[in-house]
Amino acid sequence: MSRIVFLIRGSNVWAQQVLHQLRRLVPDRDCDGLDTSDLAAWTAADPETACVYIPALAGRDSMMPDWAEAARVLEHTAALSPKKLVLLSSALVYGISPGRQSLVAEDHVPPSYGKREISGSWKSLEALAHRHLDGSVPLTILRPVTVLPSPALLSRRLRSMLTVTIPGHNPTLQLLSLQDLAGALLCALDSDKTGVFNVAPDGVVPLNSAVRIGRGHRLPIACTLQRLAWRTETLDFLRYPWTVSGAKIQRELGFLPHHSSVGAIREGKSLTAPAGTVEPVFDPFGIDRRFVEAFSRTIVNFLSERYWRVETKGLEDVPCQGPMVLVGTHRGFMPWDAIVALRLLLNATGRLPRFLVHPGLLKFPFIAGFIAKMGGVVACQESADRVLQNGEMLGVYPEGVQGAFARLRNAYKVLNFGRNDFVKLALRHRVPIQPFVNVGSAEALPIFAQIKSRLWIRYSDWPCLPISTFPFLPFPLPSKWHIQFLPALHVERQYPPEAAHDAGVVREISRTVRRQMQEALDDMVSKRPSIFYGNVFEAERRAATASGS
Repeated sequence: MSRIVFLIRGSNVWAQQVLHQLRRLVPDRDCDGLDTSDLAAWTAADPETACVYIPALAGRDSMMPDWAEAARVLEHTAALSPKKLVLLSSALVYGISPGRQSLVAEDHVPPSYGKREISGSWKSLEALAHRHLDGSVPLTILRPVTVLPSPALLSRRLRSMLTVTIPGHNPTLQLLSLQDLAGALLCALDSDKTGVFNVAPDGVVPLNSAVRIGRGHRLPIACTLQRLAWRTETLDFLRYPWTVSGAKIQRELGFLPHHSSVGAIREGKSLTAPAGTVEPVFDPFGIDRRFVEAFSRTIVNFLSERYWRVETKGLEDVPCQGPMVLVGTHRGFMPWDAIVALRLLLNATGRLPRFLVHPGLLKFPFIAGFIAKMGGVVACQESADRVLQNGEMLGVYPEGVQGAFARLRNAYKVLNFGRNDFVKLALRHRVPIQPFVNVGSAEALPIFAQIKSRLWIRYSDWPCLPISTFPFLPFPLPSKWHIQFLPALHVERQYPPEAAHDAGVVREISRTVRRQMQEALDDMVSKRPSIFYGNVFEAERRAATASGS
C-alpha cells in the first residue's frame, strides 16, 4: 500500500479533521500530515507516495482558496514528483445564479452571470494545478459539495442552533458527511484513474428542512442587511439551489456515499433519529406534492371554479402515463395560467407536470420558493432532458418571456417559437407533443404598455417593466377562462431521434404546432361572447350530445 501525505496548513483545523477521519477508515495505512508552511522539510518523495492537498482559505470568513500557498505547494509537489496528487477543490467552481441548473455534471460550463469571484478562484486553482504539474504528476481533482462540518458558510450556519437564512428563499442543497469525504479521497488515491469528479451524496434537502432536521431554529434576516457583513455572491448560495451529480465518481471510482444529505446533517451534529423514523426523501428540483395537492384543493380550486370559472376541452386526451412535452401559451407576468393548468392535469391524470421557468422569476423572494414547490424547473436543456428521462410531463412555453409580456392587443397572436428546442426535445426523447391554449388569462393581468429600463432589466432579468392593473388593483381581474388541450402530435411515430438535427424537419413540426395553436385561439376568441362570461365550448358539447342521441 502506498504512503499517504496530507499537504495541509498546520492551523487548518478542518483539514486535520479530514486526515483524522481517513486514518479511522484505514488504520493500518501510513497517513501523515505535512505543514504547508514548512515545505522545506519535504525533501524527497517515495515513488509510492500519494499526496492530498487541502488548500487553506484566504481569511477566516473567505470562501476562496489561498493562492499564495497553493502556488508554493503545487510547485514543490511538481519538483518532487510523487506517485499521485489529489487536489480537494470545491463544487463552488460551478458558481451560483437564479439560472443555475440542478445536478450539474463535471463538464458543466456555467453561463456568465456577472462577476463571480468565488467560482473564478476555484477554477483558477484547478488551472494552476494543471499548469504546475503539466502531466508529470497524475492529478485527480475532487469537487465536494458543502461538508458537515467544514469552514463553509452554510456548514457553520447549519451547525449553529440559530441558523440565519434569507426570507423567502429555500434552496435545494446537498450536504456531505466528513466520513464520506474521506471515503471519496481514499477511492481517488487508490484508483489509477485521474480527472475531475464531483463528490455528492444521494438525495437532496431544502435549506429550511435541513435546519429543522438538525433541530435548529431559523432566523430570517433580509439579504440587504446581511450584505453589510457578507458579499452578495456568498449570500447567493443561501438563495438559489445548487446541486451536482455524483454519477461519475460512483461509476469510475466506485465511490458510494454512506450518508444522504439528511444523514450528513445528523452525523455532523451527532444526532440520532428516533427509532422507527423513516428518512424523508426530497425532490431534486424542489417540488412538494403535498403542498401542490393542498394548494390545488383550496386556493387554486377557488380561483378555477369560482373566480375565473375555468372551462376545459380535450383533457381526456392527455395520457395518464409516459413522458411528453406540453406546449402552451402563457400570458401575464405571473404564472397563474400554469398553476391552473397544473391543477387540471393533476385532477385529470394524477400527474404533476414540471414547467420550465424563466430564471428571472426565481430572483424574487417567496415567489422563488413557491414556484419550486409547485414544480417549476429552471429553463435549460439539461433539466428538460432529466424530466423526460424520468418519464414525466414537461411543460414548455416556447414563446418565452416575450409571450408572457405580450401587450393585451396582441394577446391571442402566437409569437415566434425561437429556437424550437421543444421540438428537438420531443424528437430526441421520442415523446409526443401535446399543445394547449388558454383564452382569458391575458385579461386577468392585462399588459397595456411596457417600460424599457436598463436598471430594471439588470435587476429582474425581465425584458421590460409591464404596465398592468397590478399593483393598482390588488387582485387579478375575474375574467372567464377557456383552456383547450389539442390532439397530440406523435412525432415519435413519424421521425427517428436523428431528426432532431434536421433543421427542416424541426422547423416544419414547429410550424404545425404553432398553426394548430393559432387556429384554436382564433376559433375560441371568435366564439367568446364576453371577456367575463360565456362558454365557448357549450355549442360544441350540445351538438355532440345531439348527434350521439
